[in-house]
Amino acid sequence: MAQQLQFENRIMKGIGGFYYVKTAEGLVTCKPKGIFRKRGISPLAGDLVTLETEQDSTVIAQIAPRKNALIRPPIANLDLLFVVAATVEPSPNYLVLDRMCAIALDKGITPVLVATKTDLADPEKFCDIYARSGIELLITAPDNTSALDRIRELICGKVCAFTGNSGVGKSTLLNRLIPQLDQQTGEISKKLGRGRHTTRQVELFEAFGGLIADTPGFSSLEMERANPILKENLQFCFPEFAPYLTACRFTGCSHRSEKGCAVRAAVESGEIHPQRYENYLLMYKDAEMVKEWERNER
Repeated sequence: MAQQLQFENRIMKGIGGFYYVKTAEGLVTCKPKGIFRKRGISPLAGDLVTLETEQDSTVIAQIAPRKNALIRPPIANLDLLFVVAATVEPSPNYLVLDRMCAIALDKGITPVLVATKTDLADPEKFCDIYARSGIELLITAPDNTSALDRIRELICGKVCAFTGNSGVGKSTLLNRLIPQLDQQTGEISKKLGRGRHTTRQVELFEAFGGLIADTPGFSSLEMERANPILKENLQFCFPEFAPYLTACRFTGCSHRSEKGCAVRAAVESGEIHPQRYENYLLMYKDAEMVKEWERNER
């Protein structure tokens, strides 16, 4: 049986300093108390809040403790993150995909990869890279609804977001799932080789017994800076590493150049895809650059 999701007193979206909170009486527009600004706290879509009346206006008085929060895209209390990638136009950047999946796992969020535009290019490489990753991969197709059925099943009872590079078809995918939303979609910019930013803010929608959000497109640099991963945590963000972590010869193995590393041996034997391992190495270099103040904020 799917878990029960709390819908009421949850921020559904925020625009220009105003927040739209779902209550038993309907959607309430309000602002947060000034104390949040003084403390440097910004409410996020997905937050569970307590409302009060202050000078004939409804205000956000408290924000319940978050189980997680992403800064880019800005959303709180996520259970599941659909990372959407196109097979072509734009071509997939596997480092960006692996970053986003790793960030989700580091935050306790389950990532699910969704491949789109499979009628334009074969998704074989997606299947090859992620077959043994421990991350679920869904292949969408215009003439097959099985992936959409699986997405609906996953959404039930959860707070979910759809994210990915601009132009990969996030809004189009949402339109297929929930046609009545009529999300704005954009053309691929042929000059820039990427999509236009048609989604301006995070907004949650009720569907299939859960909540789903479309999110603005992100760049790899923005995502990395907003959601840094500590180098000692990175190994746990690659699920396929798990069976080998305790088999390394040295405690504290970074899985880069140490002798007797079971992870590297698994790469050489084909148990871990070399593309995933190469991206781990690149991400480890970035994780080494995380500043002390960033570590303290976690």
